[in-house]
Amino acid sequence: MAVSHIPETEAARDFAGLLARVRAGEEIIIEREASPDVVLRVAAEPRGRLLSESIALAEAHAKEMGCEPVMDAEFAADMEEIIRNRKPRDTSAWD
Repeated sequence: MAVSHIPETEAARDFAGLLARVRAGEEIIIEREASPDVVLRVAAEPRGRLLSESIALAEAHAKEMGCEPVMDAEFAADMEEIIRNRKPRDTSAWD
């Protein structure tokens, strides 16, 4: 991974350009008074998987294995408790 050191004033002039460079794989170290102050790099972890993606993967796996998944009893109990205790969504701020 390429690493570039740039002064804070340069970073302020073209922050959008810096973000594009980081997204392309470069690590940017922004320096204040010749000392490292901020490091910009691509996030180490990708975004989480959507529930619909997880369901599709589980269905494909079940089909491939020739069996259906069975929910763990403790997990099922936890889910039931969450559903029992959830509160209605407050949409008053949406009006």
